[in-house]
Parts: sequence; C-alpha cells; structure tokens
Amino acid sequence: MDPKQISRQMFDFNKTAFERSFSAMVVMQDQAEKMFVMWLEQNKWFPEEGRKAIGEWVNTYKKGREDFKTKVEDGYEKIAEYLAPKDK
Repeated sequence: MDPKQISRQMFDFNKTAFERSFSAMVVMQDQAEKMFVMWLEQNKWFPEEGRKAIGEWVNTYKKGREDFKTKVEDGYEKIAEYLAPKDK
C-alpha cells in the first residue's frame, strides 16, 4: 500500500474524529448555556452587572470556539492539499 494513501486514511480518520468531537462539545456547551440562562431567569436576585458579565463571557467563548475551529480547518485544508494526488 502506498504510504501517501495510508497517510490520507489516517488524515481522514483524524479529521472526522475532530469534527464529531467538536460538534459534541458545541452541543454540550450550548445546552449548558441554555440551562444557565434558565437559572438566571428564575433567580431575579442575581445582579444585572453579573448577567452582563456572563453574557460577555458566553460571547467570548463562542468566538474563541469558532476561531479555533477555523484555524483547525485551515490546517486540515493545507494537509489535504499536500496529500492530494498529483497529476503527472
């Protein structure tokens, strides 16, 4: 078997594993956010400044999460180009 083909199969496996793991993480984080928002709505005693800080925190981690995914996908594109069969 061609070493590049083996590398391509390993690459495909790792890319798929990352995509599925990342998707699962996003679902868990979004669910945790929903539960926390419900908790905030039920507890009116929580200060407004705290609510704003939490909102900013949520937006920051979502942006960081998407930035991370973009960087990883860029890396996968570069590896895919390297592993692509070359026309002779």
